[in-house]
Amino acid sequence: MNYPPTIRHLIECFKKLPGIGEKTAERLALSILSLDDEVNDLFADSIKNVKTKIKRCQKCNNLTENDLCDICSDTSRDKQVICVVDDPKNIILFEKVGSYSGMYHVLNNLISPLDGINPEDINLEQLIKRIDEDKIKEIIIAVKPSIEGETTALYIVKLLEKKDVVVSKIANGIPIGADMEYIDALTLEMALEDRKKISE
Repeated sequence: MNYPPTIRHLIECFKKLPGIGEKTAERLALSILSLDDEVNDLFADSIKNVKTKIKRCQKCNNLTENDLCDICSDTSRDKQVICVVDDPKNIILFEKVGSYSGMYHVLNNLISPLDGINPEDINLEQLIKRIDEDKIKEIIIAVKPSIEGETTALYIVKLLEKKDVVVSKIANGIPIGADMEYIDALTLEMALEDRKKISE
């Protein structure tokens, strides 16, 4: 049975979301029909508002509804330490852990010449400006542990070598409880390089 055009159109819209296949898109589209009008209106307004109200923080490039995000506006945070991430989603992860109280900087991508992404295509110019203007003492690189992530990290280190700033990188390694058999070569190599001394 073919769905009416309106439902077919909604199914196609859901399929554009990551991880949503045909069956899930059908279920979601049909479930919209059973929602109250009030909930449907809220759903529609939320989608519109995400596109019209959300913008990038002028300082760190995080997602916000204002010129500055909540983190950049927070006077209690350590303004002299910046954690560099490649995606705003990573900020949420760090904030959930709750052990970091510095600032952030979102690159918005990683250097990947094969994909046509060069150093000038990611948000490095703003990072340099912040280091100079805000007298930053430490840069923590917390990008994806991949070839692109390593390339970006090395480029940042090179870029900052004449700046009076400490550059560190979060450790990469084998997650607790992971089966060694399923660890990929890059993760294993990084775990060996980032090993810590445990004997006296």
